[in-house]
Amino acid sequence: MMIKFPEGEMVDDNDDDCSDEFTKLIRNMNPPRVVIDNDSCEDATVIRVDSVNKHGILLQVVQVLTDLNLIIRKAYISSDGSWFMDVFNVTDRDGGKVLDEEIISYLQKSLESDAFFFPKLSSAGTSPSKEHTLIEFTASDRPGLLSEVSAVLATRMYRVARAELWTHNARVAAVLRVVDESTGGGAAVAVDLERLSAIKQLLCNVLEVDGDSSSTGTMGVASGSTHTQRRLHQMMVDDRDYERGKRREEDDGESRPRVAVRDCVEKEYTEVIMRPKDRAKLVFDTLCTLTDMKYIVFHGTVSTGEEEAYQEYYIRNVDGSPVSSEEDRRHLIQCLEAAT
Repeated sequence: MMIKFPEGEMVDDNDDDCSDEFTKLIRNMNPPRVVIDNDSCEDATVIRVDSVNKHGILLQVVQVLTDLNLIIRKAYISSDGSWFMDVFNVTDRDGGKVLDEEIISYLQKSLESDAFFFPKLSSAGTSPSKEHTLIEFTASDRPGLLSEVSAVLATRMYRVARAELWTHNARVAAVLRVVDESTGGGAAVAVDLERLSAIKQLLCNVLEVDGDSSSTGTMGVASGSTHTQRRLHQMMVDDRDYERGKRREEDDGESRPRVAVRDCVEKEYTEVIMRPKDRAKLVFDTLCTLTDMKYIVFHGTVSTGEEEAYQEYYIRNVDGSPVSSEEDRRHLIQCLEAAT
């Protein structure tokens, strides 16, 4: 079993300081503008975001909408050059317009803030927590696994304050927020390396099943600011759940979401067309995958139907090149199928 202990913060940052300074200059000359419109569309709230472009900004915007439990019904994406222009038609969970003034104010302030576009400017959430430690693991899924993990932690006086888990293709990825009960719940696990090592060994034993090497998992302890659901995406990809999905379909004939990847030669893009089953957070899951695979979305359209969603994206690698090899194309399809 491989045991990994991520060092430092779990921060996604693909831009160097010079790029940030240039982006700040453009942004100061053209500050972002967020318009929230409840009049122009009969059955949805229209949110328009115009801003300086930066790699990952599309995912950040969608992440804010998703965290507020807003459903993206339609989206129009354009981010060629140095400017980012998006339009989202959203509803609340009940299918109604967004009328809550607190939510509207939060959207406006957060999407226009410096801390949103330049996370380095804000220390909030980027330093290790003094109240909890994040424990993350991937393993074979089985009934009672979380209960066993919690019981192991309890033997060392640690309590699971919050847990988020995903299961897919008989695998599970989990991020646990753990507090130290021996200090009244106010100390992080990582301050005691000896106890942490003991926890590591005990959890490793729980994550292994009958000595079957295919059932082993990975466990890590870290502190950081990566969005939890995005972290779960990354863990599933690292666990290669998309390959297990391929084997499962071959075994039981289960159909996959329809994903097509083809060349758009005249514009030097790669076109991605998806027709997955519609559900909440679908756009977020798709963009997590594309962003973490180092693809940039230049243009896109999203629309939802009663059961099926339609997503179309024009992408390039971060180096500006389209998807060129058949192997990369196949890998992209597999990851998008698994994500959706």
